Amino acid sequence: MKKLFGAAVMLAGAWLLVSNPFSHQYITYLKSESVPVSMHRDSLYRELETKAPDYEIKPVDARIDSVWKAIPGYNGLKVNIGKSYDKMKREGRFEEDLLVFEEIKPQVHLSDLPASPIYRGNPEKPMVSFIINVAWGNEYLSGMLATLKKHHVYATFFLEGRWAKNNPELVKMIVDAGHEVGNHSFSHPDMRSLQAAAIHDEIKKTNDVIEATAGRKARWFGPPSGSFKEEVVKIAAVHQLGTVLWSIDTIDWKKPTPDELNQRVLGKLHNGAMILMHPTDSTEKALETMVLGIKEKHLDIGTVSEMLSEKRILHKKAK
Repeated sequence: MKKLFGAAVMLAGAWLLVSNPFSHQYITYLKSESVPVSMHRDSLYRELETKAPDYEIKPVDARIDSVWKAIPGYNGLKVNIGKSYDKMKREGRFEEDLLVFEEIKPQVHLSDLPASPIYRGNPEKPMVSFIINVAWGNEYLSGMLATLKKHHVYATFFLEGRWAKNNPELVKMIVDAGHEVGNHSFSHPDMRSLQAAAIHDEIKKTNDVIEATAGRKARWFGPPSGSFKEEVVKIAAVHQLGTVLWSIDTIDWKKPTPDELNQRVLGKLHNGAMILMHPTDSTEKALETMVLGIKEKHLDIGTVSEMLSEKRILHKKAK
């Protein structure tokens, strides 16, 4: 009986606590304060869900083009609704500048394609790359490196193996400056005329020299004078190298004036351009104007690996 009586008292007390007018007023106050906030936040979230598709950019698959051969893919974009909401909820309203994006990878990647030469980056990517083939021209390298450093530009230097072996201090200077190095054969032969064994030898010997002098492995192969055949591309792939050419040629070996060289490059500039040059007097003198001209066109300048990656360039916000 005592237990039943105690339980009854507890129930009666609980009922009085909840049912008294003061409790009703407090609960009503809490509801009046919380409901509008909850509805306001929900409406912002719903607005984000409604508007997010307008900002989505579909990814682009890598493909083999009939003219440009292998073309890398390019990431798409979509709005991260949760993170965007977190940035906007303080003000409680939609603000385009506070949208948070995440990249969407394509379904087909460059690595999924059969071995094929690469002449340019994805045409939707606002970036260009300097391809600097080095087998001579030591006297111009320091000046070119100084210009690149001044403008925070990184290039890909394709090194002839024989040159790298004889100039390890210059290889180290290039690498220490943050530039990428690639394979430009060992003795600068016409790769098209070589048999398979000789192709393997040219590529492997240079890979070994680059690894020894630069302390890293090359990812790309640039055939001397752009001369190659399908077998060269396939053998380079066996050595885990992609074969890279160019879409703009400075023709700096013909000793043009700096103005002529820059007109040649800037007049043909395009998204994904790979710009071939060498360490020459003309290039050393033209390089700063070239860099400034490219940046004026709102194009980034990066290494071949950066250019051919699927990573999206985000200057300000998606449009």
